[in-house]
Amino acid sequence: MKQDTITVEADEPPLPLSESNRRKYFGNISGAEWNDWRWHFRNRITSVEDLSRFLPLSVKERTRLKLVSARYPFAITPYYMCQMDLDNPADPIRQQAVPCVQELAPGSGREDPLEEGSHSVVPGLVHRYPDRALMVLTDLCPMLCRHCTRKREWRNGGWVHSPAEVERMLDYIRRTPQIRDVIISGGDPLSLSTRRLEEVLAALREIKHVEIIRIGTRFPVVLPQRIDAELCDMLSKYGPIWLNTHFNHPNEITPESTAACDRLLRSGVQVNNQSVLLRGINDTVDTQLKLCHGLLKAKVRPYYLFQCDQVQGTEHLWTPVEVGLRIIEGMRGHTSGLAIPNYVIDLPDGRGKIPLAPNYVLSRTDQELVVRNYEGHISHFANPAHIAPVRKHKAAPAGPQLKLDLNTTEVKDENRAGVRS
Repeated sequence: MKQDTITVEADEPPLPLSESNRRKYFGNISGAEWNDWRWHFRNRITSVEDLSRFLPLSVKERTRLKLVSARYPFAITPYYMCQMDLDNPADPIRQQAVPCVQELAPGSGREDPLEEGSHSVVPGLVHRYPDRALMVLTDLCPMLCRHCTRKREWRNGGWVHSPAEVERMLDYIRRTPQIRDVIISGGDPLSLSTRRLEEVLAALREIKHVEIIRIGTRFPVVLPQRIDAELCDMLSKYGPIWLNTHFNHPNEITPESTAACDRLLRSGVQVNNQSVLLRGINDTVDTQLKLCHGLLKAKVRPYYLFQCDQVQGTEHLWTPVEVGLRIIEGMRGHTSGLAIPNYVIDLPDGRGKIPLAPNYVLSRTDQELVVRNYEGHISHFANPAHIAPVRKHKAAPAGPQLKLDLNTTEVKDENRAGVRS
């Protein structure tokens, strides 16, 4: 007796979170618009009403968000919004982008803890270290990160330094030959048009003593569509350029952000990463290992892990320094040194960066160091500076003398006939 057959269709695999969010909230947007960074910039989420389209907000939450954003505005690109788990208030991407009432809590933070204002030699140009200068071209950003070190600028609205102001910065650099390294920052300098940015790069490249140009930008993370062929072709003309970007969590390493970094590398721009240690976002060994391994797979070097600057309105994101030290200690020996960033504090009052590392030296004398390795094993290491000099041996009796005739390449033994080599 013939049995009926039943065909069971396999369930389709679930869509990635970002693609699911994109279809849900931006399904009517064409591919051309979605791939245009200008569309994302124009359509940033900047009001509580906009935000409520994505996040279920109670009346109380809306009121609180309006209070916070009146002092500290927010801006989130559609691309970055789609990377969030919108149902999870503790989502690490959401915490970096969406305001919270804790930003208004009284604390010990300062508006300008690094004293950039006091080191500003002309408006927009900070000259703190002898051989480096920082050009701040704009306060415009695709996203306003809640831990931003220049959070003080947000109340001033979106500004861009005029060509005349930029020329004053360039003139100072021309007149200061010890400056060999210029960092272009903001805001985010890639918020400017490619043409405007090229004008600055071309002018810097005409200054003979400027060897290195660095660009600080978070565009590869929050709006990777900006890293397009036009930008990369332009950057390729003005190397060496080093681009420092800002991945804080492994969830930010997406196919789009990885492709953006790849385009930069193929145009001759080296890409480093500068993370900020943030409470509840990336303050564990496991998260940092995943982040740094993901960065290396994307061909991005983990460069710095910054202790969060003590900026007003960011206190809820600070971690004790011991947390950062434990993270570095937990990574050391369990991954390649290439994957371990330098853990640094940018000191208050503009005193510069200092590196911090776990203490592996248990004791020290002139003769030796007692050290522990990553597994806790103790070793004694003789201090080479205090090793006794090697004793000279008694000279051996002189043997037959060999001479080399440079004209004939003939080696002659005083006691034998010459033998041609």
